[in-house]
Amino acid sequence: MNIVLPDGSTKELQDGATVADVAASIGAGLAKAALAGIVNDEPVDLTAPVADGDSVAIVTAKSDEGLELLRHSTAHIMAAALTDLYGDVKFGVGPAIENGFYYDVELPEGVTVSPDDFERIEARMAEIVAADEPFVRRQVTRDEALQQFADQPFKVELIEELPEDSVITTYSLGNFTDLCRGPHLPSAGKAGAFKLTKVAGAYWKGDSERDMLTRLYGTAFFKKKELEEYLHNLEEAEKRDHRKLGRELGIYMMEPMAGVGLPLYLPKGTRVIRTLQEWLRRDLYERGYEEVITPHIYNADVWKTSGHYGFYHENMYFFQINEGTDEEPRYSEYGVKPMNCPGHVIIYKNELHSYRDLPLRYFEFGTVYRHEMSGVVHGLLRARGFTQDDAHIFCTKDQVVDEVVAILELVDHIMDTFGFTYEAEISTRPDKSIGTDDMWEHATESLKEACARRGLAYEINEGDGAFYGPKIDIKVKDAIGRTWQCSTVQIDFNMPMRFGLTYRTEDNTEETPWMLHRAIFGSIERFLGILIEHYAGALPLWLAPVQVAVIPIADRHKEAAAEFAGEIKAVGGRVDIMDANEPMKVKIAKAQAQKIPYMVVLGDKEVEERLVSVRERSEGDLGQWDREKFLDVIRDASL
Repeated sequence: MNIVLPDGSTKELQDGATVADVAASIGAGLAKAALAGIVNDEPVDLTAPVADGDSVAIVTAKSDEGLELLRHSTAHIMAAALTDLYGDVKFGVGPAIENGFYYDVELPEGVTVSPDDFERIEARMAEIVAADEPFVRRQVTRDEALQQFADQPFKVELIEELPEDSVITTYSLGNFTDLCRGPHLPSAGKAGAFKLTKVAGAYWKGDSERDMLTRLYGTAFFKKKELEEYLHNLEEAEKRDHRKLGRELGIYMMEPMAGVGLPLYLPKGTRVIRTLQEWLRRDLYERGYEEVITPHIYNADVWKTSGHYGFYHENMYFFQINEGTDEEPRYSEYGVKPMNCPGHVIIYKNELHSYRDLPLRYFEFGTVYRHEMSGVVHGLLRARGFTQDDAHIFCTKDQVVDEVVAILELVDHIMDTFGFTYEAEISTRPDKSIGTDDMWEHATESLKEACARRGLAYEINEGDGAFYGPKIDIKVKDAIGRTWQCSTVQIDFNMPMRFGLTYRTEDNTEETPWMLHRAIFGSIERFLGILIEHYAGALPLWLAPVQVAVIPIADRHKEAAAEFAGEIKAVGGRVDIMDANEPMKVKIAKAQAQKIPYMVVLGDKEVEERLVSVRERSEGDLGQWDREKFLDVIRDASL
C-alpha cells in the first residue's frame, strides 16, 4: 500500500503498517524522534494503523502539535503520581492548555494539596518518567467503560453523556487508567521537563451548585532550558502584574461597591490616561481626523437599527425611562453603549455628502460598557467599563487601500514609540456573513494590498472575520515575550446599509460608503495595563505621572526646592516635592519605589550655584547638573 507524506511524496509500505512504521521508513532519525502521528488530519498514537491512500505526518518535539501532546501526557503522569500518593482520588478532566496543563480532582476525605506538596508530587512524577512505562491505549464498549470506572463518578457522568455511536478509549500508565481520546507519548520516558505551578478550586463543569474540586496546574517543555525560561517569565509576570503595581503606584483602584470591572482612576492614573489621549489626539488632528463626542446611552431604536439589540443584547445594559408623568407614564427603553460606531454613523447621516467629502475620519475617546461575566473580569485587561480610541472612516471603495495603509502607518508609529514588536493577522469571510462575493473579495484583497505596501507580514485566519466584513488584528509582544491583541482595522458592510448611509458620486448617483472601524490602543484601560506590565511600572519619562521628585536635604532648602519645582512645572513637567522630615535615604527609596524617572537633590552647594544633583531611577547617581540642562531634558519630554 501507499501513503502520502506532507510534501506530497508517497511511501510504499506493507499492509498492517503503523504510524511508527511510516516514521521508520523515512529514516532512523525520525523514527527515534517520533512521538505521534497525524493521519488524515486526525492526531493518533504511533501504534495507530495506516491504510492505503492515507495522508500521514509524524509529530516530533519540533512539531506544532508536539507541545500539546507532551502537556496532555504530563497531566496523566501527574494523575498517576496522585493515585500512587493519595490512593482513592476521583478524577475529573485533565486537558492541555495554552501554557501547560491541569487536572481537576476530588481528593480523599481529609486530604488537601498545597504548593508545599508540589515537591513530593514532582518527585513521584520523576520516578514514573524514569521507569519509562508505556501509555497503553484500549478501545472499550460503553458497558465496559461504565464497569471499569464505576468508582469514578465524574468519568461515569462523561461516559453517559457520550453519543451512542461514540468510540470509547482508555489510556493506562502504571496504576492509573483514564478515559481519554488521546493520543499520548509512546511512554512516560519521553516526557521532558515539568513543574507544578499552582493549585486552585474549580466547580465540576463550572456549575457552582456542584462540589468544589481541586485543580492542580502545571507546565511542561521538552527542554529544561525552555522550562527555566518560562518559569523566569512567570516570575517576571507576577512582579509586573498591573493589578499589584497599579495599586502600589497609585494608578487605579477597584471598589466592589462601585461594581465589578469598573476601574476608578486615581490622580496619577488620570494623568497617564490624559497624557496618552492628548498625545494621540494631536497626532490624529495632523492626520486629518475630526474629533466627535457621542452619548453614553441611546434609545433602544438605535440598537435595533444597528443590530446590537438582536445580536449583542446579553452583553449590554438596558433600562426603562418614564418619558411621561406619574399619572400618565410613557416608558422608553434605552441601552448603554457597548460600541461607539452607531453615534458616528448618526453624525455622518446628519448631512448630505458627496464623493468630494470623502474620506471622512471621525474619532472619539469614547467610554463603553459591556457585560462581561464576573469570572473573566481581570483588572484593566478585561473590564466592564473602558474607553476606546475609536475611529470610523467613511470612504469610497477605491479609497480603502490608502486608508488602511495610513492606519497601519499609525500603528507602526505607536508601537515603535513603546518598543513593541508586533504581528498581523487577516481574518477572512465566515460561513455566516452579509455582503456580496465581490465586496468580500475586494475588501480582503484591499487589506492584503495595504499590508504589502507597508511591508507587513501577516497570517491568514481563515473564516474568522466578523459577519459584516474582514479585518486585520495586530498582536504585540511585550518585554517578556507575551502576546497581546491590541489594534484592529475592520471593514464594515453592515452598518452603512442598516442606517441608509449614502454619498453623491461624480456621476450624480447615490452610493453607499464603505466604513472602516479602527482602534490603535483598542481599550485604553487594557493598553495601560499592558504598558504597566511591559515597563514593570517604570513608564517612560514623557508618560510618567510624576517625572521628577525634588528632594531638599534640610529644612533651609525647602524654599529653593519649591522654587525649582515651579520652574519644572513652567516647562511642562510633572513634579512632587519630597520634603518630609525623613532621612535622605528614605526619601530616595520612596521615590525609587514610585518609579519616578528623576530625583533631584538640593543642598547648600546646589542652591548657591544653581545646580542640581541628579539621580535617574535605573542609572543611579548622574552627578551635578546645571539647572538649565535639567530643565531642557524635562522640556523635551513634554507634549
